[in-house]
Amino acid sequence: MEGTGRAARYRDVFANGEFRALWLAELISTAGDQVARVALSLLVFDRTRSAALAALTFALTMLPALFGPLLAGLADRYPRRTVMICADLCRATLMGIMAIPGVSLPSLFLLLFATQLLGSPSNAARGALLADVLAGDELTVGQSLRAVVGQISQVAGFAAGGFLVTLLTPYGALAVNAASFAASAALIFVGVRTRPAAGSADGEQVSLWTSTHRGARLIWADSQLRTLALMIWMIGLPVAAEGLVVPYLSALAHTPTPDPVYVGWLLAATPVGAIVGALVITRMPPEQRLRLIGPLAALSGLPLFICALEPNLVVSCVLFALSGVAASYMVVAPPAFIQRTPVVGRGQAIGLMSSGAIAAQGIAVALAGVLADRLGPSATIAIAGLAAVVAGIGLTVAWRRSRLHEVGHAA
Repeated sequence: MEGTGRAARYRDVFANGEFRALWLAELISTAGDQVARVALSLLVFDRTRSAALAALTFALTMLPALFGPLLAGLADRYPRRTVMICADLCRATLMGIMAIPGVSLPSLFLLLFATQLLGSPSNAARGALLADVLAGDELTVGQSLRAVVGQISQVAGFAAGGFLVTLLTPYGALAVNAASFAASAALIFVGVRTRPAAGSADGEQVSLWTSTHRGARLIWADSQLRTLALMIWMIGLPVAAEGLVVPYLSALAHTPTPDPVYVGWLLAATPVGAIVGALVITRMPPEQRLRLIGPLAALSGLPLFICALEPNLVVSCVLFALSGVAASYMVVAPPAFIQRTPVVGRGQAIGLMSSGAIAAQGIAVALAGVLADRLGPSATIAIAGLAAVVAGIGLTVAWRRSRLHEVGHAA
């Protein structure tokens, strides 16, 4: 865990060549993913006029993570660089098939599910490898840069997504995502050195199911790991608002299909806020960051209440951005989790943490879509915000107790 001492600087982290390669690869592939999300949401809503199906499509970019923990163990069993390269090449192939015009919606959903499933071992390998590349507070700053790059690529992908859909059609936008995965694999191949697989402490080869069970037991037995994991997973509640952007704008504009450019703007508002929040929080002392995790998690849902009033596009963008600022606690929580896990089995634990976060977002978005068909998108977004506030307050109390308990035990 982080404790005291000088906070690492961005230039300290960027001086590491391997980190630069990982950073740039993630920037490109994440931007491509956001373009695909815009394209698929618009494509499905245009065909079906269903808020539930539009939200389900957005959720399908996340729900495969429910099965991700079983694959996350691959990040410990095989060299992590190899896992990332293979996953990117497979995703490029599947996304290329999706880009073929005329693919039916069921086939599109199946291909999307398989593509996103491959993200679980890749994310686990990336997170564990980053802990090998960076140490101490550099890991926190490196994770914050990952968060910033994720948000920047979301801004670029969402903002450009509407334009690319208009220019290239949704299928052309999906082809752009396929190319982004191929570029990511090339960067990792060139810029990251080969390391042996982590394996287990005694060299024992266990099944993926056993590895998953051990990782879950490790997380649940440690009160701080458990609380951090729950805080990371609750990010799905404010993210549910993003899955309802298309029907939400459709209701605001009283039009069957909202302008793709406006969709991109509103989707980009949250990551813009998150970038601002990440830049601010990484300048704070390490101990202060840890104290703010819980309160920021609760505040991430607060601005979404006002969406119940159906404000105009500009106000909605501001509200989404403020939610993103508070969600910058996600810059601090994952590296705190990573630093507390043991080296052996770290890939599995990180896989459970990251897959859980993605799956929670998918479940929240899917449920929000169903609820939106009954209550409307504006009311549903407000309900998601309320749930985030309640969950954040409860986890704030649990986080403080777990840290005080550890200090008292050490004393």
